[in-house]
Amino acid sequence: MLGGQASGAATALRLVLGRRLQDLREAAGLSFEEAARALDVTHATIRRMEKAQVGLKVPYVEKLLRIYGLTEQDEIEHFLALVREANQPGWWHRYRDVLPDWFSAFVSLESEADQIRAYEPHYVPGLLQTEAYATAVLRAGMPHAPDPEIERLVALRLTRQELLTRDRPPLLWIVVDETVLRRPIGPPTVLRGQIDRLIEATGLPRVRLQVMPFSAGLHPAMYGPFHLFRFPLPELPDVACAESLVGAHYFDQRDDVSAFREALDRMCAQAAPVHRTEAILSEIRKEI
Repeated sequence: MLGGQASGAATALRLVLGRRLQDLREAAGLSFEEAARALDVTHATIRRMEKAQVGLKVPYVEKLLRIYGLTEQDEIEHFLALVREANQPGWWHRYRDVLPDWFSAFVSLESEADQIRAYEPHYVPGLLQTEAYATAVLRAGMPHAPDPEIERLVALRLTRQELLTRDRPPLLWIVVDETVLRRPIGPPTVLRGQIDRLIEATGLPRVRLQVMPFSAGLHPAMYGPFHLFRFPLPELPDVACAESLVGAHYFDQRDDVSAFREALDRMCAQAAPVHRTEAILSEIRKEI
């Protein structure tokens, strides 16, 4: 599991560097305990560094690189430059007043992925929500939050959507349950506007949207929503994220991720094909 329930502000680059430190340590034949003694820290600290659960301190990393056998100064300096880059706060840092650690990790992975796949049985995914729909969803999920906090979270959600129109956007491939498109969200104008937004999104070259109809019956992902992230960095494994009421769990072990991927592949085969999505959305909109 990647970072347990809350992976802090882990970024894709920091995950790569942590994995590289692990590879170097293992190649040097050193245990967690031996590496920890060299830094005068606990072995848990080394584990957390390799799993990107803590920030990478430049002096610690430099000492570890030398202990692990790196001797070329240019190679060490390049690694340390990447550490400094990985420690820079992302754009979402300005929303830290309303952003929990577990979701900071999610936004980071989302921002750095080149492929995002997901199943959503409850509501339209945040990257495709309208402002009115996002406000209604957040208000329902956080009934005691003050209006300014909701407004900040809506602003964050809308800012996240900019990745869909940036140069070289990620592939966004979403399967939504038909329930999502029929559940009342505020006045009918909110849901109609949201479906209009989905129809518009189906025209984007890097967005694939499929609807899992009621008629499909049971499917492999009845347990709840999840996301799969794939990255352009070959050193970084795919990451799966399964959300819960109070946080999320992140997985990067191959067997775990494969289970999520297989479930999603089966669902994509069961769901209505991509070319039918616009027609399905238009028919549902007429009924609202």
